[in-house]
Amino acid sequence: MAGRLIDEDPQRAHEHALAASRRAGRIAVVRESVAITAYATGDYALALRELRTYRRISGNEDQIALMVDSERGVGRPDRAIEVGRAVERNTLPVAVRVSLAIALSGARLDLGETERALAELDIPELDPDRAFEWSPALFAARAAVLEELGRDEEAAEWTRRADIAAEALDEAAGNGSDEEIYVEEIFDEEFTEDAAVDATDADEEVQAEIDENIDDDADQDDEDDYSIAAEVEELLAAADAAADAQSSTTVDDDEDQER
Repeated sequence: MAGRLIDEDPQRAHEHALAASRRAGRIAVVRESVAITAYATGDYALALRELRTYRRISGNEDQIALMVDSERGVGRPDRAIEVGRAVERNTLPVAVRVSLAIALSGARLDLGETERALAELDIPELDPDRAFEWSPALFAARAAVLEELGRDEEAAEWTRRADIAAEALDEAAGNGSDEEIYVEEIFDEEFTEDAAVDATDADEEVQAEIDENIDDDADQDDEDDYSIAAEVEELLAAADAAADAQSSTTVDDDEDQER
């Protein structure tokens, strides 16, 4: 239920997550769902508390980006950076690693460290010629920092790349494909003046040159969808199953005692 509600009514989604926590509060995925929905409603302090509990129970760091953003939400960008830097990034799934880079860049912006905010986004996953599920957010984050730096032409270019990547991914999702999208750009990485002048024509040419090829040999384990809505729905389904199992075990124990 929370998964269906989180986009349209985060508060109700949060209430469903809290109800699940009352039934199975010692289950990691339940505490995770409470944290995610709390974050969606803007209750960053509660999100932090639940994320810490989730990490303690599960031993996982897969919500580290949300922890960093929650620290930012309670007004502690310096602490946010400390939390993010304490994690071994090479142990994280790719999508989590990208989300962490975006969150750390935001914390740098909060501190007025604009150049360092840009540096946080200089990661191997920043590939303008390929679109993964994390690409639109990563490209848009870079555009925002470049705009803060007054590099408007570059910012506009990365915004355009984010839009193209999002459209390509939407099209692939509509076709029921999990493929890796290749985007052939016709301008170089120096963002030349000619490319800026011809941006309108370039949009049409780039869109026409999107090549959607599935790489059968690629390891897709780290490229799974990372949407909050899908995640919460899965988490609460697992929580319900765990709670039902726990309830069934309790009933069986009571019957044995009566005998």
